[in-house]
Amino acid sequence: MKTRGLLVLDVDSTLIREEGIDLLGAAAGVGEQVAAITERAMQGEYDFETALIERVTLLKGLPETIFKRVSKKIHFTKGAQELIEDMHWRGYKVGIVSGGFHEMVDELAAKLNVDYIKANRLEVKDGKLTGRVLGTIVTKEVKKAMLKQWAKENNLTLAQTIAVGDGANDLPMILTAGIGIAFNAKPIVRAQAPYQIHQNDLYQVVKLLEEIESED
Repeated sequence: MKTRGLLVLDVDSTLIREEGIDLLGAAAGVGEQVAAITERAMQGEYDFETALIERVTLLKGLPETIFKRVSKKIHFTKGAQELIEDMHWRGYKVGIVSGGFHEMVDELAAKLNVDYIKANRLEVKDGKLTGRVLGTIVTKEVKKAMLKQWAKENNLTLAQTIAVGDGANDLPMILTAGIGIAFNAKPIVRAQAPYQIHQNDLYQVVKLLEEIESED
Protein backbone atom coordinates (compact mmCIF):
# COMPACT_ATOMS: atom_id res chain seq x y z
CA MET A 1 0.00 0.00 0.00
CA LYS A 2 1.36 3.41 -1.00
CA THR A 3 2.09 5.77 1.90
CA ARG A 4 -0.53 8.53 1.78
CA GLY A 5 0.79 10.71 4.56
CA LEU A 6 2.68 11.09 7.81
CA LEU A 7 1.38 11.78 11.32
CA VAL A 8 3.89 13.00 13.92
CA LEU A 9 2.90 13.18 17.59
CA ASP A 10 4.53 14.75 20.61
CA VAL A 11 4.59 12.35 23.57
CA ASP A 12 4.31 14.03 26.99
CA SER A 13 0.86 15.58 27.59
CA THR A 14 -0.12 14.59 24.04
CA LEU A 15 0.30 10.86 23.38
CA ILE A 16 0.38 10.24 27.14
CA ARG A 17 -1.40 12.13 29.91
CA GLU A 18 1.72 12.66 32.03
CA GLU A 19 5.08 14.45 31.75
CA GLY A 20 7.61 11.61 32.02
CA ILE A 21 10.42 13.75 33.39
CA ASP A 22 8.13 15.05 36.16
CA LEU A 23 7.48 11.45 37.24
CA LEU A 24 11.24 10.81 37.35
CA GLY A 25 11.69 14.03 39.33
CA ALA A 26 9.08 12.92 41.87
CA ALA A 27 10.91 9.58 42.24
CA ALA A 28 14.16 11.49 42.89
CA GLY A 29 12.47 13.63 45.55
CA VAL A 30 12.75 16.80 43.46
CA GLY A 31 9.29 16.65 41.87
CA GLU A 32 8.26 20.24 42.49
CA GLN A 33 11.54 21.66 41.21
CA VAL A 34 11.43 19.58 38.03
CA ALA A 35 7.72 20.25 37.39
CA ALA A 36 8.26 24.02 37.75
CA ILE A 37 11.04 23.98 35.12
CA THR A 38 8.90 21.78 32.82
CA GLU A 39 5.99 24.20 33.00
CA ARG A 40 8.17 27.22 32.16
CA ALA A 41 9.70 25.39 29.18
CA MET A 42 6.28 24.28 27.90
CA GLN A 43 4.95 27.83 28.11
CA GLY A 44 7.90 29.02 26.04
CA GLU A 45 9.38 31.06 28.89
CA TYR A 46 12.55 28.99 29.11
CA ASP A 47 14.89 27.52 26.48
CA PHE A 48 14.05 23.81 26.23
CA GLU A 49 17.63 22.53 25.96
CA THR A 50 18.74 24.47 29.05
CA ALA A 51 15.61 23.34 30.91
CA LEU A 52 16.24 19.69 30.03
CA ILE A 53 19.88 19.78 31.13
CA GLU A 54 18.84 21.39 34.44
CA ARG A 55 16.16 18.78 35.10
CA VAL A 56 18.31 15.81 34.13
CA THR A 57 21.06 17.04 36.49
CA LEU A 58 18.51 16.78 39.33
CA LEU A 59 17.98 13.08 38.48
CA LYS A 60 21.63 12.15 39.14
CA GLY A 61 21.97 9.03 41.26
CA LEU A 62 18.60 7.47 40.44
CA PRO A 63 18.87 3.70 39.85
CA GLU A 64 18.38 2.46 36.29
CA THR A 65 15.44 0.37 37.55
CA ILE A 66 13.46 3.61 38.03
CA PHE A 67 12.23 3.47 34.42
CA LYS A 68 10.22 0.30 35.02
CA ARG A 69 8.70 1.74 38.20
CA VAL A 70 7.77 5.03 36.56
CA SER A 71 6.42 3.37 33.39
CA LYS A 72 3.62 1.85 35.47
CA LYS A 73 2.37 5.39 36.21
CA ILE A 74 2.06 6.36 32.54
CA HIS A 75 -1.32 6.33 30.77
CA PHE A 76 -2.10 6.77 27.09
CA THR A 77 -4.35 9.70 26.27
CA LYS A 78 -7.87 8.61 25.36
CA GLY A 79 -8.08 7.71 21.67
CA ALA A 80 -4.30 7.25 21.18
CA GLN A 81 -4.44 3.60 20.10
CA GLU A 82 -7.54 4.13 17.93
CA LEU A 83 -5.93 7.13 16.23
CA ILE A 84 -2.76 5.24 15.30
CA GLU A 85 -4.67 2.15 14.10
CA ASP A 86 -6.97 4.34 12.00
CA MET A 87 -4.09 6.34 10.46
CA HIS A 88 -2.24 3.13 9.57
CA TRP A 89 -5.45 1.87 7.94
CA ARG A 90 -5.59 5.10 5.91
CA GLY A 91 -2.05 4.51 4.66
CA TYR A 92 -0.22 6.93 6.96
CA LYS A 93 3.11 6.36 8.66
CA VAL A 94 3.18 7.43 12.34
CA GLY A 95 6.15 8.92 14.16
CA ILE A 96 6.58 10.10 17.73
CA VAL A 97 9.00 12.82 18.79
CA SER A 98 9.80 13.44 22.42
CA GLY A 99 11.83 15.73 24.60
CA GLY A 100 11.56 12.77 26.99
CA PHE A 101 13.61 9.61 26.99
CA HIS A 102 14.01 6.45 24.89
CA GLU A 103 14.13 4.47 28.14
CA MET A 104 10.42 5.20 28.57
CA VAL A 105 9.22 6.11 25.07
CA ASP A 106 10.40 2.91 23.32
CA GLU A 107 8.03 0.80 25.40
CA LEU A 108 5.10 3.09 24.54
CA ALA A 109 6.02 3.00 20.84
CA ALA A 110 6.13 -0.81 20.83
CA LYS A 111 2.64 -1.01 22.38
CA LEU A 112 1.25 1.33 19.72
CA ASN A 113 3.16 -0.09 16.75
CA VAL A 114 4.47 3.31 15.62
CA ASP A 115 6.84 3.53 12.66
CA TYR A 116 9.38 6.12 13.88
CA ILE A 117 10.73 7.29 17.24
CA LYS A 118 12.99 10.19 18.20
CA ALA A 119 13.74 10.90 21.86
CA ASN A 120 16.59 11.69 24.23
CA ARG A 121 18.79 9.08 25.91
CA LEU A 122 20.05 9.30 29.48
CA GLU A 123 23.58 8.33 30.43
CA VAL A 124 23.79 5.45 32.90
CA LYS A 125 26.97 4.28 34.65
CA ASP A 126 27.20 1.46 37.21
CA GLY A 127 23.40 1.11 37.13
CA LYS A 128 22.75 4.77 38.03
CA LEU A 129 21.81 7.92 36.13
CA THR A 130 24.77 10.28 35.81
CA GLY A 131 22.64 13.39 35.39
CA ARG A 132 23.69 13.77 31.75
CA VAL A 133 22.00 13.31 28.36
CA LEU A 134 23.76 11.34 25.63
CA GLY A 135 23.98 12.76 22.11
CA THR A 136 21.92 15.53 20.53
CA ILE A 137 19.04 16.87 22.61
CA VAL A 138 15.61 16.76 20.97
CA THR A 139 14.82 20.47 20.72
CA LYS A 140 12.00 22.16 18.80
CA GLU A 141 14.27 22.36 15.74
CA VAL A 142 15.03 18.63 15.94
CA LYS A 143 11.29 17.85 16.10
CA LYS A 144 10.73 19.93 12.97
CA ALA A 145 13.71 18.26 11.26
CA MET A 146 12.34 14.77 12.00
CA LEU A 147 8.96 15.69 10.46
CA LYS A 148 10.79 16.79 7.30
CA GLN A 149 13.15 13.78 7.27
CA TRP A 150 10.42 11.15 7.71
CA ALA A 151 8.30 12.86 5.03
CA LYS A 152 11.25 12.83 2.62
CA GLU A 153 11.96 9.14 3.33
CA ASN A 154 8.40 8.35 2.23
CA ASN A 155 8.45 10.68 -0.82
CA LEU A 156 5.80 12.86 0.80
CA THR A 157 5.38 16.61 0.55
CA LEU A 158 4.93 18.61 3.76
CA ALA A 159 1.32 19.18 2.64
CA GLN A 160 0.83 15.43 3.30
CA THR A 161 1.95 15.67 6.94
CA ILE A 162 0.10 16.18 10.21
CA ALA A 163 1.79 17.28 13.46
CA VAL A 164 0.18 17.26 16.91
CA GLY A 165 1.58 18.74 20.12
CA ASP A 166 0.86 20.87 23.17
CA GLY A 167 3.99 22.79 24.19
CA ALA A 168 6.25 25.54 22.84
CA ASN A 169 8.76 22.85 21.85
CA ASP A 170 6.20 21.52 19.33
CA LEU A 171 5.40 24.84 17.66
CA PRO A 172 7.90 24.81 14.74
CA MET A 173 6.82 21.24 13.87
CA ILE A 174 3.13 22.24 14.05
CA LEU A 175 3.71 25.30 11.85
CA THR A 176 5.71 23.26 9.30
CA ALA A 177 3.20 20.43 8.82
CA GLY A 178 0.42 20.51 6.26
CA ILE A 179 -2.03 20.19 9.15
CA GLY A 180 -0.63 21.52 12.42
CA ILE A 181 -2.73 20.80 15.50
CA ALA A 182 -2.54 22.27 19.02
CA PHE A 183 -3.79 19.53 21.35
CA ASN A 184 -5.07 20.88 24.70
CA ALA A 185 -2.15 23.20 24.24
CA LYS A 186 -0.39 25.95 26.15
CA PRO A 187 -1.49 29.55 25.26
CA ILE A 188 1.60 30.24 23.11
CA VAL A 189 0.77 27.21 20.95
CA ARG A 190 -2.98 27.87 20.78
CA ALA A 191 -2.26 31.42 19.61
CA GLN A 192 -0.28 30.24 16.56
CA ALA A 193 -1.40 26.73 15.56
CA PRO A 194 -3.67 26.55 12.50
CA TYR A 195 -5.93 23.89 14.04
CA GLN A 196 -7.07 23.24 17.61
CA ILE A 197 -8.38 20.29 19.60
CA HIS A 198 -9.69 21.14 23.07
CA GLN A 199 -11.01 17.70 24.00
CA ASN A 200 -8.83 15.19 25.81
CA ASP A 201 -9.32 12.66 23.01
CA LEU A 202 -6.69 12.04 20.33
CA TYR A 203 -9.21 10.39 18.01
CA GLN A 204 -10.47 13.92 17.34
CA VAL A 205 -7.45 14.18 14.99
CA VAL A 206 -9.21 11.75 12.61
CA LYS A 207 -12.45 13.74 12.81
CA LEU A 208 -10.57 16.96 12.08
CA LEU A 209 -8.78 15.34 9.12
CA GLU A 210 -12.13 14.15 7.70
CA GLU A 211 -13.57 17.67 8.05
CA ILE A 212 -10.59 19.19 6.24
CA GLU A 213 -10.71 16.56 3.47
CA SER A 214 -14.45 17.11 2.97
CA GLU A 215 -13.82 20.85 2.46
CA ASP A 216 -11.21 20.24 -0.29
